Amino acid sequence: MMYNYVGSPLQVRGAEEYVLQRGKGDGMHFLQVRNGLGLDAWISLDRCGDLSRVTFKGDNMGYFSPCGYVSPKYYDNVGAGFLKSFTAGFFTTCGLTAVGNPCTDDGEVLPLHGTISNTPSVLNGIEETDDNIKVYLTISDEQIFGRKLVMKRVYTFSYLKNEITVCDTVCNKSDCDSPYMILYHCNIGYPLLSENSVLNIPNNSSVSRNEHAEEYMNTALESEVPQSNYEECCYYYDVADENDVCNIGIYNPDINKGVNLKYKKSQLPKFIQWKMMGKRDYVMGLEPGNCTADGRDVLRKNGELKFLKPNESAVTGVTFEFTER
Repeated sequence: MMYNYVGSPLQVRGAEEYVLQRGKGDGMHFLQVRNGLGLDAWISLDRCGDLSRVTFKGDNMGYFSPCGYVSPKYYDNVGAGFLKSFTAGFFTTCGLTAVGNPCTDDGEVLPLHGTISNTPSVLNGIEETDDNIKVYLTISDEQIFGRKLVMKRVYTFSYLKNEITVCDTVCNKSDCDSPYMILYHCNIGYPLLSENSVLNIPNNSSVSRNEHAEEYMNTALESEVPQSNYEECCYYYDVADENDVCNIGIYNPDINKGVNLKYKKSQLPKFIQWKMMGKRDYVMGLEPGNCTADGRDVLRKNGELKFLKPNESAVTGVTFEFTER
């Protein structure tokens, strides 16, 4: 047993809480989780419990935007103000009643990607066994005279393999139907992302989001070097599944590492690839969700907007497998 070799298990693995000091991230709380096999993750407790930093055997996996750590107290919920505090990180949760373009829907003014990623979580508990460590969080997206959605988030960090699973249960606690939109904005960054990275999105069909992206449809899956004045491209995929399981992967031979995203298509039927190859804005978004990023008004008009009835719950989740070859 490992425990015979160490004084405290934290010598090798476990969870520790940290608080940032100074700058726009001053006072933010993080839970660092290490699995003892080379996987190191930072849960941003003040930002929906999203995964901020993830490293695998010393190599960074996600994208960290120029704004860096930004406390929710600086959040600008007007239009695209979200971008001023979009740390990105390994993944950002978008929703829970709005995803995508800012818009006005059913008389409600909605900001870019909703507000849930700037909502603090409550750490309910940590459970540890010989096989894994689990982190339990609650995120309340509720207000008087408005939406009342509560998310229960459970992380499972394996101690047997380099794998993280996030499972979310969202319940409508109000007395009326509520729009329900969720998207896992997974952001791949350098050094996992470079011009030599290989992206695999098995799919039945794909469509570009706009005319600009359509021009580059043939090279959508190809990574490029960082470029000046790069205009982002977005693509929507009908991802192929096997027994309801979708498997998306990216691998970089330069570092001999990769990550696979696994999720249930019945839970997250939509998938967006966000390709942004700009200098410093260098990120590949792999984004499973129950909606596209066209805005709630468009989804309502197209009859694609999801709803939760009073006391109804929906479960979604993603497993991240970190690999070497």
